Amino acid sequence: MEKELDEAIDLRRNGNYKKSNEILIKLVQKFPDNASINYQCAWSFDLLGEEAKAVMFYENAIQLGLFSEELEGALIGLGSTYRTLGEYEKSKLIFQKGIEKFPNNRAIQTFYSMTLYNLNEHSKAMELLLKCLIETTKDTNIMSYKKAIDFYSDKLDEIWE
Repeated sequence: MEKELDEAIDLRRNGNYKKSNEILIKLVQKFPDNASINYQCAWSFDLLGEEAKAVMFYENAIQLGLFSEELEGALIGLGSTYRTLGEYEKSKLIFQKGIEKFPNNRAIQTFYSMTLYNLNEHSKAMELLLKCLIETTKDTNIMSYKKAIDFYSDKLDEIWE
């Protein structure tokens, strides 16, 4: 199993998504209760642009229990996949779960902001993106305005007189 899984991951790294996916489908059939294989299979469907097929495998992987790093990736993958399929409320719930479990993961927060945008929660989406920006950038021009950007991040609709 490990050899086949490593081969599938190597194929993915080298851009051979179809062959990687074929191996992972066979592995998930042999080992349906393996969380990591389900996650890798979901990821492979995403890379092929077959998001609807990825959902079940992401859900299975999360339900079966993944270790921290893979769980972060699976939550991002599932939340993003739901968003691309127009399942915005499901996406929101997954990203909220991800933020609760991994509060310092800026990728989860960034993808969550996209979902908020799709839900017309523009102010909240912008606030989150601005906070991610000022907490992660090394750009000296932005950093010189960090305090102001932080202050205004949740006041974008206010008019100052």
